Amino acid sequence: MERGCGGKPFLLAQKKRFSPTNTMSNTLTKGQLIARGVLSQNPIFKLALSMCPAVGMSTTVMNGLMLGIAVFFVQVFSSMTISLIKNFIHPRIRIPTYTLTIATWVTVIDLVLAAYLPAAYAEMGIFIKLIVAFAIITMRLETFACKESPSDSFFDAVGMGLGFMFGMVVIGFVRELLGAGTILAGTPIAIEVPIHPFLFFILPCAGFFVVGIMMAFFNWIEAKYNEGKTSNE
Repeated sequence: MERGCGGKPFLLAQKKRFSPTNTMSNTLTKGQLIARGVLSQNPIFKLALSMCPAVGMSTTVMNGLMLGIAVFFVQVFSSMTISLIKNFIHPRIRIPTYTLTIATWVTVIDLVLAAYLPAAYAEMGIFIKLIVAFAIITMRLETFACKESPSDSFFDAVGMGLGFMFGMVVIGFVRELLGAGTILAGTPIAIEVPIHPFLFFILPCAGFFVVGIMMAFFNWIEAKYNEGKTSNE
């Protein structure tokens, strides 16, 4: 008998709602789930997912922050939705279900930004609609939200959303600082740094360069942490 997304036989899943006994045995605490998404499984610096927006939109801190916030909300709402209905999702249509769920929340975010933050919406343009195709969101729905409880799925999504936002802001900070000689340009707290800007860091190729440097840095930090942990044992 075919099983639903949550692991129960599909016909039985149609009759019974979610029960904690049907989930995977997640052993991480809420804090560990969040920390994992930000650090050890950072979507950009560790998993190398959704690289298109990481390169295309991260030219300034504000661009990175705004797109990061949009992805954060889509990730959280999509994970919660799939976790709540996972026992009713037929395994053959789980990917289209993920796509429709993500598209629904992207549409909500798109309309909200267009109505209340038109300037930010104009800056992000097509990238808001492309959130539907972001690999990080679909990946978390398939590997976690589809199998875990709504509570754990929420904190996992928060971690991954914050991790993506953190990555976008860090890349935007480096590229804006070195490429334009400013920090938080276009805001009341904009700072001009007395350095000679390098146009290279505004170009898309610089995005890959900065991401590569940050990946190396994260791997170095993780290696040092593991070395210290091993020596203490």
